[in-house]
Amino acid sequence: MTAGRELRDAAQAPGPWTTVYTDGTSDEPQVVAEAREERTLRGVATAGAPDADVEAIREVLRDRTGAVDPTTLFLLARDGSIVIREAFAGPRRGPEVFAHGSLPLLVPLIRHRGTMLRYLVVETARDGADVRLETAGQRGVESAESVEGRTDSLPKVQAGGWSQPRWQRHSEEIWKHTQSEVAEVVERLTRQASPAFIALSGDVRARQLLRDQLSPDSSALVVEVDANTRADGADDAALTEAIETALDRVIAEETAGAIDASHAEGGRLRAEGVEAVVAALQQAQVAQLFLDARLIPGPTEDSAATLCVLDAEPWVASESGAFAAAHEIARVPVAEALARAAVLTDAQIRIIEDEPEADDAAREAREPRPPFALLRW
Repeated sequence: MTAGRELRDAAQAPGPWTTVYTDGTSDEPQVVAEAREERTLRGVATAGAPDADVEAIREVLRDRTGAVDPTTLFLLARDGSIVIREAFAGPRRGPEVFAHGSLPLLVPLIRHRGTMLRYLVVETARDGADVRLETAGQRGVESAESVEGRTDSLPKVQAGGWSQPRWQRHSEEIWKHTQSEVAEVVERLTRQASPAFIALSGDVRARQLLRDQLSPDSSALVVEVDANTRADGADDAALTEAIETALDRVIAEETAGAIDASHAEGGRLRAEGVEAVVAALQQAQVAQLFLDARLIPGPTEDSAATLCVLDAEPWVASESGAFAAAHEIARVPVAEALARAAVLTDAQIRIIEDEPEADDAAREAREPRPPFALLRW
């Protein structure tokens, strides 16, 4: 992901900062929610956060949404004010973080945002369609539109007679017109939102007619779901599973493509290892920074490998005092130092996850892979 302006501002603003990355609300009983809230506040206070930050965080935690599924919460606080507040649908993508120091910890947010792809959901039928623009990890929808087709056609299967072929042709033309209107909505939203994919479900014939109306570029984005989810009482399980699979596939393909690009031309556009990546970031050469998820220390781990974070360009260094115009703010774990420099030089950041293929499979025991980068030149 490429960092937004609010992350760049936070990365440069003087601290101290309080960082929280924790479980958000769900449909848990109130007593459980209150216990979780107090545990979070104890963690923040133990990390050294001032009372003003603790109280600001307490107010956020008390704003319970009552969501049915698990949620995740990221907060950055400074001087008693919440500077960044983001809630995500779904569980955490890493360990909890309760921290207070001269710098905000950005990697947990960057890691979670990396899975937040936009996509279209199209549930179509012969008499119309529902089209939604959604973002992974966000509750609700960004936009929703419905297309209502004509209803003066007869079902295609009916009693025989001399007029049967004529009614079939009449119905087919109406269905085609309806899907043409649906295609116009899909094409417009695709141009405006650039979705990662289009999840298409619904009546089989309606899906066929719609695909025939889409442009080649839009058709290439379609992930077809063999389920009529627009029918009354339909189960959305197949659609949900297809969306989750498509999200994983797109992220994997984008990462693999960027890695392949870094190997092109004999690796001329690749920097590998901490020192090489630091040197590239100092020159603002990095287009995409890749960090192994295992470089992110857990709550009880001390990261032996650290880098100097600087208050001005070039933002990061292996040792302090190397640049007369920039001064050391702190020494922080490698992943945080590199990510901050990437944010401040407008580089995209990809966290390479390390999840077992099977839910019950053991995680491979290994050291973190060195960071590497795809360079701009």
